Amino acid sequence: MTNVQKPAMRPANPYFSSGPCSKRPGWSLEALKDASLGRSHRAKIGKSKLAEAIDLTREVLEVPANYRIGIVPASDTGAVEMALWSLLGARPVDMLAWESFGSGWVTDVVKQLKLENARRIEAPYGELPDLSQVDFSHDVVFTWNGTTSGVRVPDADWIAPDREGLTICDATSAAFAQRLDFAKLDVVTFSWQKVLGGEAAHGVLILSPRAVERLESYTPAWPLPKIFRMTKGGKLIEGIFKGETINTPSMLCVEDYLDALRWAKALGGLAGLVARADANAKTIADWVGDTPWVDFLAVDPTTRSNTSVCLKIVDPDVTRLDDAGQAAFAKSIVSMLDGEGVAFDIGAYRDAPSGFRIWCGATVEAADVASLLPWLEWAFQVEKSKLQAAA
Repeated sequence: MTNVQKPAMRPANPYFSSGPCSKRPGWSLEALKDASLGRSHRAKIGKSKLAEAIDLTREVLEVPANYRIGIVPASDTGAVEMALWSLLGARPVDMLAWESFGSGWVTDVVKQLKLENARRIEAPYGELPDLSQVDFSHDVVFTWNGTTSGVRVPDADWIAPDREGLTICDATSAAFAQRLDFAKLDVVTFSWQKVLGGEAAHGVLILSPRAVERLESYTPAWPLPKIFRMTKGGKLIEGIFKGETINTPSMLCVEDYLDALRWAKALGGLAGLVARADANAKTIADWVGDTPWVDFLAVDPTTRSNTSVCLKIVDPDVTRLDDAGQAAFAKSIVSMLDGEGVAFDIGAYRDAPSGFRIWCGATVEAADVASLLPWLEWAFQVEKSKLQAAA
């Protein structure tokens, strides 16, 4: 077996997980010292912190003033489910999917809500579906950035400005790293555990005036659990969007989110966050361009994510293996880098094609991404030498 020299430089921060994601640079538990622990979230101090989180979200994410922002239970999943169960059924719906989470929303709508007028518009991993097929007299559900495929919509130009239906957008790995065109979006959901590296279990739900109008004029045919209910007596429960959460939030997590938002604001807000993610993704793109054994899972460069960057191995000695062999090869590389302490949690998502998924959101430093790449090369060469020796 060939003796391959280990790289000399290691990433200072080896946390490249796609969720929960790396904490901001310089983070420590000291950042949470002002958390209102042991106090009711309904007390004045609790409400004020929740309201501040909503206000800073609006400022940093550049959410229009007439859109409501609420902190809701159960991470991005909870926010999406609230939207699906509360808003769908009023008209036909087009469900877009090109990776596992989008496919999950299809399953919920077709098999749980049992909407017979749901239309699937799908594409395999690495590709976007044909967006020209979307009928905007229907409601439309889609992910802005496919976290498990590294494929994103390049913009919102494909969305009709005079649409009749609502657009419901799962933006969890896009928010704070990619510019969202809110004029084209009626519902936006995300979890602060992604681009801002906040602690898990809380979701954010953003509603346009059109979405609010639907909530106040339409009652679904199915019962809604308490944590999904956003109206009472046919009117929006405004308190949800002023810091009066539906269930008890973790004030420790809220404090952590506030810390991340203040850090983001100090960076220059959304522009600064996007620039950091873009720089991280470019570091990988430049390396891929010079490295023959690896390529992006995303086929079209205009659809490549700048956060959940997904890569596949294209070396002929590896691709001639069966699927199980290719997966084992990639997993061996992931395990080696984990064992070396240079990269944690960079394996492809369990339902995705084998390969790597490297988080490049704003809390990651470009220098750490650059330091990781020689280690990927080292691990690949070590594993390939084993493969050749066994041939």
